[in-house]
Amino acid sequence: MILKDKSLPLSILKVIRDKATEQSFTGEYNDWEERGTYLCRQCGQALFRSHTKFHSGCGWPSFDQEVQNAVQIKPDADGRRSEILCAACQAHLGHIFKGEGFTALNIRHCVNSVSLDFISDPLVQTTEEAIFAAGCFWGVEYYFKKCPGVLKTEVGYTGGQQNNPTYEMICRGDTGHFEAIRVLYDPQVITFEKVTQYFFEIHDPTQTNGQGPDLGHQYLSVIFYYDEIQKLIAESLINQLRQQNLAVATQILPVRPFWRAENYHQNYYEKTHKYPYCHRYEKRF
Repeated sequence: MILKDKSLPLSILKVIRDKATEQSFTGEYNDWEERGTYLCRQCGQALFRSHTKFHSGCGWPSFDQEVQNAVQIKPDADGRRSEILCAACQAHLGHIFKGEGFTALNIRHCVNSVSLDFISDPLVQTTEEAIFAAGCFWGVEYYFKKCPGVLKTEVGYTGGQQNNPTYEMICRGDTGHFEAIRVLYDPQVITFEKVTQYFFEIHDPTQTNGQGPDLGHQYLSVIFYYDEIQKLIAESLINQLRQQNLAVATQILPVRPFWRAENYHQNYYEKTHKYPYCHRYEKRF
C-alpha cells in the first residue's frame, strides 16, 4: 500500500490529515452519478460503491453502506459526533449519522469529496498509483487511457515550488513544474513495472529539451517515485534501455505535491476528438 500524502496539496491534507471539512456543495462528488467505486484519496483502497450513494441535501457525498471492513468509526474530538476514517490508512473521511431516515439502512456516511477518488470499476478492491511526466499531458493521457489495468488518469502539474499553479504559469516555464499525469491502476491486472514500461513506450525518453515540438523544462521526461521499490524499478528499466543503446534522459525524482490541471485539460483529446501530435506508441520491452 502506497500512502500518497507527499503528493497531496495542502488543501487535501487539511482534510485528510488535519480533519478539516470542505465547504458544503463545493465538492466534486456531491452530485456525481456515475457507476463505480469511491476510493480513499490517500491510499487507494475501495471505500464505497456507487449503488450505496444517495442525495441527502447536506452538501457532501452521502453513502448508507461502506465496503466491508473499509471504514473505521471512532468518537469525534468534539465529543458529539462519530468520525469515519479509512481503516487501511486512517485518512479522515468525514462523519457518520444514524436515525435520519434517508434510506432503509438509516445510516449516512457524510464524506468530504477531497478524501475520495472515483473510478468506474464497480468491483475493484484496491489500487496503486504512479506519477509521470512525458511532454504534453494531453498526449500522455490519451495513451495511458488505452493501457489495460489503468483505472483512472488525471493530468496536472508537479515538481516545482509554486502553489496552485495555472496553465498560464506553466507555459512561462519558470515555475519548476512539469506537465504530469497521475495514473491509478489495478495491481491485480498490471504492475508498476509494466505501467512504467508503457510510459517509456509512449514517448521519446531520449529527448533532452522537451517532447517532440514542445520544448521547455515543463515538457521533460520524469518518473516520480513514491517509495524505494518504485525508484529501483525505474532505475532498472532505464538501465535496460541503455543496454539497447538508448541515451535515456528521463529523470527519477521523489514525488512532490500534484496540482490537478484545469478541467478543460482533463481527457482533452476525448473532448476535442483530436489525436496526439507529439506522442506515439513504440514497443521497447
